[in-house]
Amino acid sequence: MFENKKILILGFARSGYEAAKVLIQKNNKVILNDGKELSKNDEERYNELKSLGVEFIFGEHPDDLLDESFDYLIKNPGVPIDHKYVLKANSLNIPVINEVEMAYRMIPKEKNIKVIGITGTNGKTTTTTLIYNFLKESGKGVHLTGNIGYPLCSFLDKLKENDILVIETSCQQLENTDLYNPDVAVLTNISEAHIEFMKTYDHYKYVKSKIFKNHTKNNIAIINKENEESLELTKDILSTKKYISSRTEDANSYLKDGKIYYENDPIIDINNVKIKGIHNLENIMCAITAVKEFQVDNNSIVKVLENFYGVEHRLEYVGEIKGAKYYNDTEATNIKCTQIALSSFTEPTIIILGGYERGQDFNELKDFSKNIKKIIGIGQCRERVKEFGDKNNIPTVITEKLVDGFQLAKESAEEKDVVLLSPASASWDQYKQCEDRGDEFKEYVLNSK
Repeated sequence: MFENKKILILGFARSGYEAAKVLIQKNNKVILNDGKELSKNDEERYNELKSLGVEFIFGEHPDDLLDESFDYLIKNPGVPIDHKYVLKANSLNIPVINEVEMAYRMIPKEKNIKVIGITGTNGKTTTTTLIYNFLKESGKGVHLTGNIGYPLCSFLDKLKENDILVIETSCQQLENTDLYNPDVAVLTNISEAHIEFMKTYDHYKYVKSKIFKNHTKNNIAIINKENEESLELTKDILSTKKYISSRTEDANSYLKDGKIYYENDPIIDINNVKIKGIHNLENIMCAITAVKEFQVDNNSIVKVLENFYGVEHRLEYVGEIKGAKYYNDTEATNIKCTQIALSSFTEPTIIILGGYERGQDFNELKDFSKNIKKIIGIGQCRERVKEFGDKNNIPTVITEKLVDGFQLAKESAEEKDVVLLSPASASWDQYKQCEDRGDEFKEYVLNSK
């Protein structure tokens, strides 16, 4: 399938590097193009691929580069869906796929590899991590890959018979899939997000639904019964459906008497679960339902949950200063994520809001603000944060930088308060990526102890 072909890889990054490394060893002519100049951090990988025969074009996207002589365009998930090469490839009937789709097609069929795919607007990384940890604890051969940071290509030569691939799959990755077909597909939830990339909410929802595109009744779909958009999106899929619910017992996994159940079997008391919030209980139920397809025992699940404190940067407990607890939720780059974070606490909460300006409506936090003690507005949209706080009679102060916002929060925090970095905003006004913002926040907390 990917031998003796001419292939253009659009975007270096980690997935581009791994795809090129695999393809060049199968007698393909591989050209890698990135609009940015080669960075010092990428020089080692560049030299490696160059020595293998990969050709590079950096710093531009020449108009005459892509023509009908190419067999595939492999697009980095971060490249816009209306990039000129994507549009031209479509016009020339050149398949546009990504590293996940490419690697999926190369999984050796004779090894009976099973795939669990996870997508959703929120909770997919936590769910993916739990699924992986449950399987690993139970002794299964399992690999963690996909949007969580580990390209699928990098595992192709490591797969053993009957191994399981746990693949977090973002909308940007699903956009350019075709044959990708997880044996078990999890949809955590759907709400409006990534519209600047996907162009419309309808297109975003369609792309998310592609995780079920190739399903038959022999495949399992796991769906959150409490998310109307998910129910609507999956009403006509051919999968065998299994449901989770935090409100009703009419589901495969559900809450009852303070315990998480699967098929009428109590798994764990929620008081023994370390991660907070109803959304995390839903993530846990999704993960349990997925691994029960692989006969994972309850003891393995309980052992993981009693020692799992969350995924870094997602409602991550950082530490305590003078009796106040500090949480890093920098991955809350939209209003919905911050709503979830606020609903996870009953304690008086000092929240740090704001960042990159993209018109987010902070007024949508009003119904989730009953426990907010104070708002610290930061970043490009801090003035609009102040307007929201003032309008709702919540004490609000603003400052540009996180370093000053953290200091203001620390000075205001009292014993048993929660200090929450959950910005409801992207970080691009001051940071390359939101993880950098979270790392900075954690550094301040840890240096204040």
